[in-house]
Amino acid sequence: MKKTALLLGFILFTIATASAQTFRGLDKTPMDMAYYPDDYAHDRKFAPAKIGTDKAMVRITYNRPFKNGREVFGKLVPYGKVWRAGANEAPEIKFYQDVTIGGKKIPAGSYALLTIPNENEWIIILSSDVDQWGAYSYNEKLDVARVNVPVQKAETPLENFSIQFAKKDAKNAVMYMGWDTTVVAVPIGL
Repeated sequence: MKKTALLLGFILFTIATASAQTFRGLDKTPMDMAYYPDDYAHDRKFAPAKIGTDKAMVRITYNRPFKNGREVFGKLVPYGKVWRAGANEAPEIKFYQDVTIGGKKIPAGSYALLTIPNENEWIIILSSDVDQWGAYSYNEKLDVARVNVPVQKAETPLENFSIQFAKKDAKNAVMYMGWDTTVVAVPIGL
């Protein structure tokens, strides 16, 4: 009887230990996702009248680092060097339709979004090399497009790096990227 109870106890302990899951701590740079039209994934399910016949144009998944009192552009993010536009993995931008960015035709598909920040303008890079950590393995030969956009100053500093889309007109949107007091506007059209 003792052997049976001991064996049963061992089996229960093994099962409990095997099914226990430990989670690593939360990432310091939370992941975010933005759509155009705004809230498209939510609205197509819960508010279809709000989007009507609009189709998704673009979605971006990226990580949002914090400013934390640091001087961002020119220091934390050096000027003139390829930057992953956020933290951790390079953002992945998915175009659901063929689009134009800065007059350059981009086929529907998924791309890594990288930038080269400078004081007065940024170079926006779409690369076919998705699933890369940072910009450490960046290869210019895999660029699909490069577009220059001017830098604007934000009215109030942004604590977190942020990306969002805004409607310009029926066939055009703007992707805003901002952090600290820097904002760039990237035109996207159908």
